[in-house]
Amino acid sequence: MAKLETRGLMKSFGATPVCNGIDLSVAAGEMVCLIGASGSGKSTLLKCLNLLEPIDDGMILLDGDDISVPGLDPQPIRQRIGMVFQSFNLFPHMTAAENAMLAPRRVHRKTRDALGPEITALFERFGLADRMDHYPDQLSGGQQQRVAIVRALAMTPEIMLFDEITSALDPELVGEVLDALRDLRETGMTMVLATHEMGFARELADKVCFLDAGVIREEGPPEQVLNAPREARTRAFLKRLL
Repeated sequence: MAKLETRGLMKSFGATPVCNGIDLSVAAGEMVCLIGASGSGKSTLLKCLNLLEPIDDGMILLDGDDISVPGLDPQPIRQRIGMVFQSFNLFPHMTAAENAMLAPRRVHRKTRDALGPEITALFERFGLADRMDHYPDQLSGGQQQRVAIVRALAMTPEIMLFDEITSALDPELVGEVLDALRDLRETGMTMVLATHEMGFARELADKVCFLDAGVIREEGPPEQVLNAPREARTRAFLKRLL
């Protein structure tokens, strides 16, 4: 059974369909990379998976349970499915550590002292131990994005979603964020990423899905989709990108 799955997922904004019947299956411990042009539906799909956008039709299944039913409280689901966005969204008046502690303190009612060791361990793991007491404006873009990843992991999610998290960074900072994802990959975290980093997808993804006009046109192992795509639309996209 898939850890996370969509069946016929439909989402429109007004008269414009953005997700047009998406079938996606993500196994436990799998890294799935979503590729495609801007407007192809990648970001909207991720927001639907995190219940930030209600779907119009279809199903989203988490461990086989439909989490897209109307009226379902999204908060317990979002504790299980973490998400990191393009923009870091760190609170500027809080230190990096305070940003990371905020959600578990409020949601899990944990004290600062109880959280201290696990938050410190996360900062150490992502090479930020000496930045815990820094404010966001004292950090580089890459450091802020790694703090955003730490903040999401502080809720101990089962699945992580990443929406183009390197697109707002200077090129020299992209590598340190991708290294953080490599580290997370080695822990067996289930991950779905929207990305334009084809080299990273080729190296680490278990599966690559090419989205076009709100549907998955092609999916498969990275060496097949990126090196020998079967669909003309995939070939045209990769030719433009590369």
